[in-house]
Amino acid sequence: MLLWWFSILSGLCCFGQVFFCGAEEGLEFPNFDGKDRVLDINERNYKKALRRFDLLCLFYHEPVPNHKGLQKRFQMTELVLELTAQVLENKDIGFGMVDAQRDFKVAQKLGLVEVGSLYVFKDDRIIEFDGELSADTLVEFLLDVLEDPVEMINNAMEIRAFERMEEDIRLIGYFKGEDSYFKAFKEASERFQPYIKFFATFDKSVAKHLSLKMNEVNFYEPFMEEPAILPGRPLTEMDIVEFVIQHRRATLRKLRTENMFETWEDDMDGIHIVAFAEEEDPDGYEFLEILKDVARDNTNNPDLSIVWIDPDDFPLLTLTGRKPLTWTSSDHRLEWSTSQMRTVCG
Repeated sequence: MLLWWFSILSGLCCFGQVFFCGAEEGLEFPNFDGKDRVLDINERNYKKALRRFDLLCLFYHEPVPNHKGLQKRFQMTELVLELTAQVLENKDIGFGMVDAQRDFKVAQKLGLVEVGSLYVFKDDRIIEFDGELSADTLVEFLLDVLEDPVEMINNAMEIRAFERMEEDIRLIGYFKGEDSYFKAFKEASERFQPYIKFFATFDKSVAKHLSLKMNEVNFYEPFMEEPAILPGRPLTEMDIVEFVIQHRRATLRKLRTENMFETWEDDMDGIHIVAFAEEEDPDGYEFLEILKDVARDNTNNPDLSIVWIDPDDFPLLTLTGRKPLTWTSSDHRLEWSTSQMRTVCG
């Protein structure tokens, strides 16, 4: 089962070590200016680096290989970090690389575990980046980490924006103000930033529109029409954290560049559906609506997992495996002839 899943993932990641991810629309990036901004983190400088920056982004890597092909890949990774550091130069974000062999003791002290992973240090937290290692994906991810972990909802326009976020796991709470209940909510949000979005309101009319009672928190699963109400009031930080951990694996999830590896870290038994649907295409849209209905009907089924991939988000996607999906190529982009689905049984 895992072999089939990761054959798809390898296709998604085959261009992951380049400057730009494949989305048609994205950030405008300058050319790399050649200035070295990425630090070589070691025993002598790691504490200073932690104190110096609001965020410190560290890539934990194997020793530089002798093989030319692997050397080139390592250099491309380094260039991704350099370009990201250049774009975010005025944001007080530091970048560094930690050699898993030479600086093993430093890695242990910092809590770096998985070689090939990117770790972000913010205050007393460590956030592992689970996305595609490309400059535009990384820039947007780090900008999200810099934001306040709780976004306030104060008016009708912000309510509409919140309600349109059907692809995201999100929580919203109604509080009297920045009291102890709100503080518990905020501290819980820090544990999941930026992968899970937390919202709050102090406004009675906003709370009424969202059917929220005082000190109540609603949990929205992606693509579900109605939220779940977190049990118990008042809620402690651990009440919220435990609920999110228990319910964060949504029945239907969209694969995204910023969390694609986390999405695929699903080791449960059961039925796994990998669905390809282009949302902007009429047939793809109709197929996606069917997937949503299936997910809503089976939201309490722990044996069902659906991952939706929109080919528009991965135009360089190639699939390998025993049963490759049918596609046609035009102007070096994939054009999916039909909406497709594959099922993998555990």
